Amino acid sequence: MQRPPTPAVLACACAAALLLTACGKEKDTRPPSVPAGLTAQAGSATSVHVMWDHAEDDTGVTAYEVYENGRRVMSLPATKHMVDVDGLAPETAYRFTVRARDAAGNLSGPSTPASVTTPERTPDDRTPPTRPTGARGTVDGPRAVTLTWSPATDATGVTAYDIYQEDARIHSVGGDETRARVTGLRPGTVYTFTVRARDAAENSSPDSPPVDLTTDRAPGDEEPNTAPTGLTATARKGAVDLTWTPPDTGEPVTEHQLHLNGELATTIVWGTPPAGPRATYTMTVTDPPGTRYSVKLRARLPDGKWGDFSAQRTVVVAGG
Repeated sequence: MQRPPTPAVLACACAAALLLTACGKEKDTRPPSVPAGLTAQAGSATSVHVMWDHAEDDTGVTAYEVYENGRRVMSLPATKHMVDVDGLAPETAYRFTVRARDAAGNLSGPSTPASVTTPERTPDDRTPPTRPTGARGTVDGPRAVTLTWSPATDATGVTAYDIYQEDARIHSVGGDETRARVTGLRPGTVYTFTVRARDAAENSSPDSPPVDLTTDRAPGDEEPNTAPTGLTATARKGAVDLTWTPPDTGEPVTEHQLHLNGELATTIVWGTPPAGPRATYTMTVTDPPGTRYSVKLRARLPDGKWGDFSAQRTVVVAGG
């Protein structure tokens, strides 16, 4: 006669089952998809900008690992899809790949390799490239835009163009390119882009004129855009003058938030709506000449909620 299992045996069997099934769920053994779209651009004689598209995973990608000729050189959180690899040698060929990792530790296969050769060192070069001109853009649906610009010039040659969105670099292309497609954007959102040229000594040009683009709304989204439009910022001694057109909400807009360098600076309140279609505000500044400010606005809507942000403007404090 077979004896029934003891409580200790049952406990061990249950624990083993839990380890194998993770409380009824199968252990995650499926790796993320292979990262696509890998590019590598020499940013200087000693650095390379590596960029790739986000990978997919059934439980979520948690990290990306960057390899140079099979040797891991960096590990980045899943929110990142580009990195500058520094400390390289001038006039040297490098070969990069990227792998995605999930929470269970599964690694994707390596991406298609991207090869790049760093330029020669130019230690005495302190002159930045000229400002890129003719910047313009087109909207490619709800989540992407395409930017174009005219080439900049530099005494030793432009090695890269960096794309900035509200003062944060989000994309880079080679110095021989004058076009970039930016993806991963949000539908129905105002974006402000600028372009900077960079040479082998890491000198960056001034920003191109800003390009304001509003992505298409998602299908079925009929909500109107509530961002202030036409924002201008003009610096003079001790002040910055702002003008803009409030959003058309069907009712008067008497309150705006002013954000300075990404942080709330003040709330602008009028007792009555501004006369005419344009609103104005003068911001007093006490920082020394040459200080750089980034400003943007949003309006309080009739329902009490804050609307969409305006395009961002950058201004430099004027001297005496």
